[in-house]
Amino acid sequence: MENFRKVRTTEEESPLPFPDLPPDVVEMKVKEGSKIRNLMNFAMAQMELKGSRQIIFSGCGRAVTKTITCVEIMKRKLGGLHQVTKVRYKTLLEVWENQDPLPSGPAQNLTVHKNVPSICILLSRDPLDPNQTGYQPPEPCHGLGTQLSEAEDISSSSTKGLKRPLPPPHEELLTKKFQVQVPDSPRGSGNMDCQPECHH
Repeated sequence: MENFRKVRTTEEESPLPFPDLPPDVVEMKVKEGSKIRNLMNFAMAQMELKGSRQIIFSGCGRAVTKTITCVEIMKRKLGGLHQVTKVRYKTLLEVWENQDPLPSGPAQNLTVHKNVPSICILLSRDPLDPNQTGYQPPEPCHGLGTQLSEAEDISSSSTKGLKRPLPPPHEELLTKKFQVQVPDSPRGSGNMDCQPECHH
């Protein structure tokens, strides 16, 4: 395969796995190279400015993680969204072109069929059937105050995690140095000089 180069990938078209969707429902097709900010700006505009009641995020292969990230951001920003998640497999058709064809024959192309995991997530402002597979109810709204305090908790815990463990090893190093230096100094004057630093 070292002489072959992938020239295009096409995704097998398959119907959305949700019944009773409105005809104008927006499907956000998340690709591996998609920018999350661009996806979210468009999706938020659909839900907030255009008043869409439902939106679908779908992605396959390496884009699955990015698809889930977009959904979680959307749920946090809007709140009160019902969710249904469907996981399935999709077929990708990859066309590979021979870079070093035989002079006697035409350029040889290979078509590879790949089955990759795919995820499809429906977010809805309106209630959905809670008995269907993959349903998640809206997360309870705590209000802005608790969100702020949660953010403060996160920031303070991250500073705790960063700042607190660092000083103790530094102090241990200093005391070890003192222990090494103390026997070398004849009158202990060196130890006196170092004590103020130790307290700091």
